[in-house]
Amino acid sequence: MIDREQTCCFTGHRPVKLPWGMRETDPRCLALKDQIAATLDGIYDSGYRRFICGMAIGCDMYFAEAVLVLKQKHPELVLEAAIPCDSQADRWTRAQRERYAELLELCDLVTYVSHMYSPGCMMKRNEYMIDSSSLLLACFNGRSSGTMSTILYAERQGVKTIILDIE
Repeated sequence: MIDREQTCCFTGHRPVKLPWGMRETDPRCLALKDQIAATLDGIYDSGYRRFICGMAIGCDMYFAEAVLVLKQKHPELVLEAAIPCDSQADRWTRAQRERYAELLELCDLVTYVSHMYSPGCMMKRNEYMIDSSSLLLACFNGRSSGTMSTILYAERQGVKTIILDIE
């Protein structure tokens, strides 16, 4: 098993908090995806081999897809999905659920933090990811959110953080 020192986790916003919303062909979204990929290359070069993703729609999926591309060049990488509850995708559109299912199939490991939804299960998932990692990569717009709470938790735990600004 790959240890915490070689593990990077991710946090980022859902489409409702992104300036382009669901329009992934927007140049700003494409630029962010390129920035995630480039940052992941550097993280890999620093020795990270395990990547944990919360698998929400939006930035989480961009991250998982970028790790899978990196994994094509470096098959030793491990992509772990940290799922907050069994019903995470139940209210998503059909296309979102299909994308989620495809990504889960490609993950090396799927960890369910809880099987039942509870008001705190998303934060429990985020804490699991931070507690399992030595590096957090975050796509953040500077506003109060679950992403901000995760960044603050990482700081309290002494986990190094790289923030990609979303404008």
